[in-house]
Amino acid sequence: MQLQFHVEGMTCQRCVAHVRTAVMAMTGVHSVDIELASGAVIVEALSDTNRDAIASAITAAGYPATPVLSS
Repeated sequence: MQLQFHVEGMTCQRCVAHVRTAVMAMTGVHSVDIELASGAVIVEALSDTNRDAIASAITAAGYPATPVLSS
């Protein structure tokens, strides 16, 4: 399952590394793709992975995250 988030405050590769580490530490996450310029974070995860828990982990790492709901 693919989950997408909009993340604020990422300004450099160090920020990207912090977000990637926070997300990859979560159970069920397979990969994380981060687009620094747009603030997009795309997570590949198991279907039962909690979208809100991922957003909370990113926010706890210091970067406010909002899930992007697919239409």
